[in-house]
Amino acid sequence: MFPSFPVKLPDAAATIALGHEIGRAARAGEVIALVGDLGAGKTTLTQGIMEGLGYKQEVTSPTFSLVQEYLGGRLEVFHFDFYRVEEEHELLDLGWDDYLERGGLVIVEWPSLHPGLFPKKTRWLELRHTGEGRIIDDLRNEGV
Repeated sequence: MFPSFPVKLPDAAATIALGHEIGRAARAGEVIALVGDLGAGKTTLTQGIMEGLGYKQEVTSPTFSLVQEYLGGRLEVFHFDFYRVEEEHELLDLGWDDYLERGGLVIVEWPSLHPGLFPKKTRWLELRHTGEGRIIDDLRNEGV
């Protein structure tokens, strides 16, 4: 079960711990869209999710590769970064629909740049800076 939102994240360790909890709760076929400014903690949260799924390898943002595939944990994970993608067809050419159908966990940074590509059941999580660190909230009911 996913945690109750919003959650205050005073530091990177708290972000990793929350990600670990999300990773333990993640199910095959889910899509998680991570919304937030530069430095908001999207990749840090993803690192925690990967730990929760049992991955031991380094997890980095796929800014230049557009997608990183992580195999060998409890679920296959396909980690996307839409930051440099100008047109939706670039993602479709990359095999976006195929990744969605593979039954792994899809995590996307900068999803708001191409929101029309996401399935209805996508979990939209927003990370934002506060005076005391960061806060993460679930945007499912806010019509992103």
